[in-house]
Amino acid sequence: MTQRFFIVDVEANGESPINGTLVEFGVVDFTTHDWFHAHLWDFVPDPHIPAIPVPTERNPGVTTSVPGSGRYNVASARAVFADLTHWLTVLHPADRHMFVSDNPAYDYMWVACGFDAVGLPNPFGMTGRRIGDLAAGLAGNWRNTSAWKKHRRTRHDHNPVNDAIGNAEALETVLRRHGQRF
Repeated sequence: MTQRFFIVDVEANGESPINGTLVEFGVVDFTTHDWFHAHLWDFVPDPHIPAIPVPTERNPGVTTSVPGSGRYNVASARAVFADLTHWLTVLHPADRHMFVSDNPAYDYMWVACGFDAVGLPNPFGMTGRRIGDLAAGLAGNWRNTSAWKKHRRTRHDHNPVNDAIGNAEALETVLRRHGQRF
């Protein structure tokens, strides 16, 4: 069975999809560093906690972008998740697409809810992996789940593509330092 690992980062507000809004997300192929970006709502940073996006009253229409294809408008969130499915399964085929994140407990639920809300199967299945747990385990210190972040080269700026690329870079460094195959 072939597995492909995808680093995912979500920008959303609220504690869950029930009372919050998914504003954008980025997905990076761990092997090729190809990326997918979906922007669902315009937003401004929360004045008290700038990492939290506050959607504006205006939804500009949903957009997705993939390197080399430019940016294009799509009519609905269903089109975004259909585009992501195509990007994952046709352009990055594998028997299993593994969801990897800084915080999959948060990021995964938004993506899974998106697929569910638009009636599409989730190509990531029902599970995800957390970078911090892997890094802490490899380092032999279960409590040190954030030390890996110092290995990001791309600035963590809450652009979900940049954040996912930085997380992929850090994960690569951690795996190399511990002699892991990838």
